[in-house]
Amino acid sequence: MTRPRAIRGDDIRRALAQEAARIMVEHGVDDYLFAKRKAAERLGAGEHVALPKNSEVEAAIVEYQRLFASETHEGQLAEQRRAALDAMELLEEFDPRLVGPVLTGTATPHQEITLHLFSDSPEAVSFRLMDAGIKYRVVEKRVKMNAERVLQLPGVSFENEEFAFDAVVFPKDGIRQSPLSPTDGKPMKRADRTEVEMLVGEAAANEDDAFEVSPTSWR
Repeated sequence: MTRPRAIRGDDIRRALAQEAARIMVEHGVDDYLFAKRKAAERLGAGEHVALPKNSEVEAAIVEYQRLFASETHEGQLAEQRRAALDAMELLEEFDPRLVGPVLTGTATPHQEITLHLFSDSPEAVSFRLMDAGIKYRVVEKRVKMNAERVLQLPGVSFENEEFAFDAVVFPKDGIRQSPLSPTDGKPMKRADRTEVEMLVGEAAANEDDAFEVSPTSWR
């Protein structure tokens, strides 16, 4: 008697993950919980339904992009990574690391490019952007280091003509420990400039024509 209910529960969970993934990709939503609740509402699953894990939604995003946007996704991801590399070059004195969906490859067209910076003087990041003539906004970011330790860290948000950037400023020794990923609860993957250059180079090698870098215009 319990077997059919378990199968149905799995089917509902899978459908919710797929609908949440569609919402995140098509509407530029980056909040997993919001997307899952919206999916449950749209599918009429009820408020007490067991929602899928963030990692299940991320897997559904990968599948959605593979099925419905494989060619456009690859090009868009390559552009996001090139823009990330430009920002990392601009902020190289702060040992920048690329993190999040642009690194893992699940970024949507509306995704912010997330960087981790390292400085014992967060104001120095603001001064660097100011010197470069880039408009920015000071923000505060909540990062989870482990089950018991959550930090409130300074950050900056800024844009170029195409993409938005979110940079979290850790103390210099914060480079030794990565915070936990909101997707799977494991330490976030971080990529330094050399690793991002490799990703950009691999994408360029897969293009039919040689990749030509255009100057970045910040605002």
